[in-house]
Amino acid sequence: MRNTSSKLFFSILYPLLFVAILWLVKLFELAFDFKFFWYGIFPRTLNGLTGIAFAPLIHSNLDHLISNSIPLFLLGTIMFYFYRSIAFKVFFWIYIMTNVWVWVAARSSYHIGASGVLYGFVCFLFFSGIFRKDTKLMAISLFVTFLYGSMTWGIFPIFNGVSWESHLLGSIAGIITAYNFRKEGPQAKKYDWGTDEENELIDVSGEQENSDNNDSNTLNIQYTFIQKDEKAKD
Repeated sequence: MRNTSSKLFFSILYPLLFVAILWLVKLFELAFDFKFFWYGIFPRTLNGLTGIAFAPLIHSNLDHLISNSIPLFLLGTIMFYFYRSIAFKVFFWIYIMTNVWVWVAARSSYHIGASGVLYGFVCFLFFSGIFRKDTKLMAISLFVTFLYGSMTWGIFPIFNGVSWESHLLGSIAGIITAYNFRKEGPQAKKYDWGTDEENELIDVSGEQENSDNNDSNTLNIQYTFIQKDEKAKD
């Protein structure tokens, strides 16, 4: 019980810390009337390289931040709970691959926000359950689809002012990461029932062993008695 509580606690803690950093950045902007979007990703420029590290921490306004915070916290908690042993590696690679690819291939504009990372989380959780063929993890895939299936539209260039490149490239990063780490972390249980001949041998040997044990464990108890009409001898 204690291990489960500890696992849940840290699964909540790490995503919560990441979301808290996003809010601290935005509160600093509001408090000091400062704009951090200059530290976003501006593709194919030297100054834009800083965005690879900082762009996901910067949001244009509170609505943008709120829309990312809740799913980041929820999906991050799911990932750290069910994929605890590889969660940090998954987060790192989704974060880096998405931002590097945006710098290489996106439009010439500032790209900010954690939505690319969010799309990476969604795709990792969805495809990881499929690649692992684990019924429990596939149930998580369906749950994620139910919650955020509508996010699929975000990978197309149909919304003004939206970095669809971040969404698309983050999704690809999530799929690649899910495939790359498919043999690490939780695995589907495999049962080896053996052949019929092996099972028969096991049954026969088991019966023989039980028979031998019964023989060896039999206690020979001898009772000594004196009949009523017989007198005891000195």
